[in-house]
Amino acid sequence: MPQPGVGQVLMKVHARSLNFRDLLIVKQRYAVPVREGVVPLSDGAGEVVALGEGVTSLVLGDRVAATYFPRWQDGRLNMPMGADQFGCTRDGMLAEFVLLDASSAVKVPTHLSFNEASTLPCAGVTAWNALVGGRALAPGDVVLTIGTGGVALFALQFAKLFGARVVALTSSEQKAALLRGMGADEVVNRTVHADWASEVRKLTQGRGVDHVVETGSIETLPHSLAACAANAELALVAALGEGSLNANALRGLVTIRRVFVGSKASFETMNRAISQHQLRPVIDSVFPFAEARQAYAHFEAKQHVGKVIIADTEPA
Repeated sequence: MPQPGVGQVLMKVHARSLNFRDLLIVKQRYAVPVREGVVPLSDGAGEVVALGEGVTSLVLGDRVAATYFPRWQDGRLNMPMGADQFGCTRDGMLAEFVLLDASSAVKVPTHLSFNEASTLPCAGVTAWNALVGGRALAPGDVVLTIGTGGVALFALQFAKLFGARVVALTSSEQKAALLRGMGADEVVNRTVHADWASEVRKLTQGRGVDHVVETGSIETLPHSLAACAANAELALVAALGEGSLNANALRGLVTIRRVFVGSKASFETMNRAISQHQLRPVIDSVFPFAEARQAYAHFEAKQHVGKVIIADTEPA
C-alpha cells in the first residue's frame, strides 16, 4: 500500500476513462517520452483515503480527480509542466490506489458519479479550454463540433450553456439523432455531404462558424477552415497524424489555437459550471477493472459514443 509523503494524498480510484493519448502511449507514438513500466491512464476519480503531512486543502473522504498536468496550476503551460503527466511520466489511474500531490487534486461535482467524474480531467477540460481559453464565446455564436467522442460531446454541452448555436458533424444518422437529442441545432452527415464545409455554410446563410473544436484529423482540418467565418477561432485539439495541409487552406482570417487540455484553475472553473447546470457527461460503456484490455480494444475500434470507462467492482 503506498503511503503519502509530505504534501501528498492517497486516492482510492473508483473509475477511470480512456483517451486517445492512451492508445498513442501503448503504440509508442506519444509525443512525450514515456517512463518504462509506467501505470497507464491520465483520467480517474476516487476518494481521499490518507493524508500526508502538511495537507490542509483536503480531508479524508473528499471525492477528487487529478489534473492532467499535475504541475500546471494556472497561467500558461510551459515545457516542464507539459512533460509531467499521469500515465506517462508518473504512474496513472489504472490502479486501485494512486499517490497525488495535494495541489494536483480537484474536488469533483457532488452530483456526478465516480464514473462520470472520471471523464473530466482530459476530455472535459480540453473542451472547456477549447471554447473559453481563447476568444470569449458569446451567446449567438456558431460552434462547429466534429464527431461523437468525449471532447466533441463536452464541447456541444458547454457551447449550449453559453447560448451558442451548435453545428455538429457526424458520420451516421444514428449518431445524428443522438446529437440532436443533446441539443445540436444542426447536424451534418459527412457521408452524405462529402463537401461538408459548403453544407455548414449553407446552414449559416453563407457566413460560416465562429468557433471550431477540431477533434478530427489532417483530412478534416481543411474543411473546418473552409467552414469558418471571418475572424473565427479554431481550437486545434486533435493529434492530426501524418499528412500535409495545402497553404491555400490558411488564407482566411482564422486564428488557429493549439489546445493542450488545461490548467487546474480551468478544471475548477469548469466544475463550477457543471455543478451550476447539473450537466452530466455522456458515457458509452463501462468495463470492470479486470477487463481493461477489452476496454482498450473497444475504444480503439472507434465505435463508441462518449466516454469509455474502466470501473472497480464497487458502486460508482
